[in-house]
Amino acid sequence: MTSNLDEERSTASGLLQSLARFSGSLLGIVHTRLELLRTELQEEVQQTASIVLWAFLAAFAGLMALFLGALAVIFVFWDSHRILAAVAMVIVFVAIAVGAALVLRHKIRTKPPMLDATLAELAKDRDQLRARL
Repeated sequence: MTSNLDEERSTASGLLQSLARFSGSLLGIVHTRLELLRTELQEEVQQTASIVLWAFLAAFAGLMALFLGALAVIFVFWDSHRILAAVAMVIVFVAIAVGAALVLRHKIRTKPPMLDATLAELAKDRDQLRARL
């Protein structure tokens, strides 16, 4: 009788230890993936801030150059064809705006998904856990 009771206690103890090890492993996996997620989010924020800053600077400088260039063209033709020169400059700016909008749309559509590496690692973890069970 005591042998049977000892055997049940041993089995229950082994099951609890196995469950504790599994929980520890699962918690370690979740912790590692959350660290990866945090790192990816920090990199994404830094990259986005840098891109926005440089895009603003480039846009400002480009717009100033285009504005002054348009003024120069209009001033050159001031006496003879100032209206035609102004309309031509408007057409050039509209063409540039349409081209920029098309490039922006392409960039947005082809942007890689955010947190791609984290999702790939979580998928690997899921597959490994399913294989063990």
